[in-house]
Amino acid sequence: MSIKPWVCIVMGSDSDAEVMSQAAAALDEAGVPYEMTVASAHRTPERTKEVITNAERDGAAVFIAGAGMAAHLPGVVASFTTRPVIGVPLSSGALQGVDALYAIVQMPPGIPVASVAIGGARNAGILAAQIIATADEELARRLQEKRRGMAEAVLDKAKRINRSTR
Repeated sequence: MSIKPWVCIVMGSDSDAEVMSQAAAALDEAGVPYEMTVASAHRTPERTKEVITNAERDGAAVFIAGAGMAAHLPGVVASFTTRPVIGVPLSSGALQGVDALYAIVQMPPGIPVASVAIGGARNAGILAAQIIATADEELARRLQEKRRGMAEAVLDKAKRINRSTR
């Protein structure tokens, strides 16, 4: 029996849960299983390694890591796995997430971390689902249907707003 691919969502503090739960909501909507936990790159590095190592062993296909300020967590996660890692820069501190964004996108060669916008946990969840969908036709179909629904919503809004005085 094969294990269904799932996503491991990790954040450095429980104060990040409100934003990171948006990734979980996107995964719920796509029907992709996940686990969400707290592990700090600085305060609990051993726990972080254990979480990532165990998740990979148990079938995690993608990791989403949210961090603010120095934002080391996504890079540390990437150092423990070759599975895709999506970093979510979180708005905090004096620079309101810009420092986190720079930290995530400035990874050294050989240890890539994808990044979404500051606070973009929802897109991280969608991106994780899209990565898993490369090997899951049913999931790919559901994601495509969601996109069609988004396009239809825009067209409906355009019909309500469109007007001309010429």
